[in-house]
Amino acid sequence: MPAGYNDDPGLSGKVAIIAGGGAAGDGIGNGRAAAILLASSGAKVLVVDRDMTLAQRTVDMITADGGTAAAHAADLTEEAQCKSTVEAAVDRFGRLDFLDNNIGIGSRGTVVTETQATWQNMMKVNVEVMFLLSKFAIPAMIKTGGGGAIVNVSSISALRPRGLTIYTATKAAIIGLTRAMAVDHGRDGIRVNCVAPGPVYTPMVYARGMSDGARDNRRRASTLGVEGTGWDIGNAVRFLMSNHARYITGQTLVVDGGVTLQAPERESESE
Repeated sequence: MPAGYNDDPGLSGKVAIIAGGGAAGDGIGNGRAAAILLASSGAKVLVVDRDMTLAQRTVDMITADGGTAAAHAADLTEEAQCKSTVEAAVDRFGRLDFLDNNIGIGSRGTVVTETQATWQNMMKVNVEVMFLLSKFAIPAMIKTGGGGAIVNVSSISALRPRGLTIYTATKAAIIGLTRAMAVDHGRDGIRVNCVAPGPVYTPMVYARGMSDGARDNRRRASTLGVEGTGWDIGNAVRFLMSNHARYITGQTLVVDGGVTLQAPERESESE
């Protein structure tokens, strides 16, 4: 094995905040999948959602499998609640090692058809929340003393614009933020990476009433001909937080089944 290689994923006993870790019913969204997978690897997880019921359901799924987790309700568009979320993780579990920035909303339209209010709200939810949570999480990780890892969730829309202009702008901003944070905090031992999901089938998607035909179109857009799920994104997050990614920082991991390789046209549902 190469010098410095460690086959231990290094997740056991570590503490993670999963922002946006709830999901409707028993559905597997990106955040819920990451929370379950990290807990299954021995991490202690604070599941954060605006809706406490959704966060608690994720916790129940984790604890039913023998994992350790706690639910926390917060409106992460508020700076004070981002600060108190980090404090809650440290108070509950004694440290902080990982942050999964998995908050985001969508919109459709061009700069001509969209409104200033939509622009401001999208930037606030999709980008500012990551800035604020990281602002408080990074000092807590440094205080822990063992470095840490942050994963920001973007979208392939940042790489392939297709009629979701403000959404694309926010998701591209996340990639820039990721790279800048990686430079700023590498010397602190904190790695910062980004996951760019493709059209994965999650509760947020099917809650809009997606037809079977539209769902199949999304599947066929993949060069692999398979449908992506929240588990695919959760596994990517877990990898980037693990010791297996110890030499990876400032990168964007595209998880899309190859959609960006061959599908320039916009589907009827956004990622």
